[in-house]
Amino acid sequence: MNKIERMLQELCPNGVEYKKLGDVCEIKGRIGFRGYTRKDLVSENEGAISLSPSNIENGCLHFDHCSYVSWAKYNESPEIMANIGDVVFTKTASVGKTALIKNLPKETTINPQLVLLKNITCNSAYLAYVLQDNKFQSEVQKITGVGSVPNVSQSALQGIEIPVPPLPIQEEIVRILDHFTELAASLQAELQARKEQYEYYRNKLLTFAKIEGGTQSVTWMKMSEIAEIGTGNSNRQDAIADGAYPFFVRSKNVFYSGTYEFDEEAVIIPGEGGIGDIFHYVKGKYALHQRVYRIHLLDDKVNTRFLYYYMWSHFKNFIVRKAVNATVTSIRKPMIEKFEIPIIPLTEQQRIVSILDKFEALVGGLSQGLPAEIAAVQEQYEYYRDKLLTFKRIA
Repeated sequence: MNKIERMLQELCPNGVEYKKLGDVCEIKGRIGFRGYTRKDLVSENEGAISLSPSNIENGCLHFDHCSYVSWAKYNESPEIMANIGDVVFTKTASVGKTALIKNLPKETTINPQLVLLKNITCNSAYLAYVLQDNKFQSEVQKITGVGSVPNVSQSALQGIEIPVPPLPIQEEIVRILDHFTELAASLQAELQARKEQYEYYRNKLLTFAKIEGGTQSVTWMKMSEIAEIGTGNSNRQDAIADGAYPFFVRSKNVFYSGTYEFDEEAVIIPGEGGIGDIFHYVKGKYALHQRVYRIHLLDDKVNTRFLYYYMWSHFKNFIVRKAVNATVTSIRKPMIEKFEIPIIPLTEQQRIVSILDKFEALVGGLSQGLPAEIAAVQEQYEYYRDKLLTFKRIA
């Protein structure tokens, strides 16, 4: 019998009490006129942090890329001023993402996609784990409205029942699960450090100075001068589980298709969504989505894999100024054609490619090294979270 089992037998031998979420906390969010528009957004030093779903990753809050709202908008809604110990929950779009607020770099509020769980009467960390658990997430899916943007109402959220064992049991569960989350965070930090080191060397190797419209022993050519740029003809439903050919869609993931459209070496980028953040290198037969671009070099002055790395390093800064900002950010072929490529000796291109290939293998191997270890810890964490948060309900 493990420690949790002994505690359950001693403290609640007849089972654990279940309570509605609304009975163990207050759920606060932006409503009506207290939402905000672009005119309320300000620079970092002019207002408060406004948390969004993008600040929540793997059950933790990150403050690397924050939006900020004016102090007037922040002070307008004291009920959604965030405090350490509150829990954030996503009610719109990425429904179900949640995290405990463990620290705050400055005054913080939430955007209309989130709610804050405040005045929590159980252990706050325990509540955050319960909200991340598959059983709670399953209940959330049952009450999530379907449409162009999934959403769940605060009143419906309040009615979901959660297990509330005695406080010592909550604390022991938190202690155990914190071990897994801290281990995963440590591994993730190490992986992030490797990525940053890789990006530093990639950018250093791929920076070529221009001087007064000229260059330092480097010539430059526009993409339109050296490459064929086009899209595919496939739709997402053409993807099949056992397809023989890679099928590139608007995703970091590669799907598969039973047929191919191209047989070549190329760089693949999405035409909308993930602009400047998703790049694929392909050599051989593949299929392509209608809103994904292929860049196939026609000039032997440039190594395709060199182009792939150069675009990783410089394309985003170039394209964000030109992208069409609508509901979904998108780019067009003429924009890509204007991107300039440095033409350096092929031997130097290959040297750079060789160095960066080694870095990429070290950092990005999806089936080995740190990423695999992180995935294993995450799997263990989810297994134990499910086991630890499964209780016999009191009669």
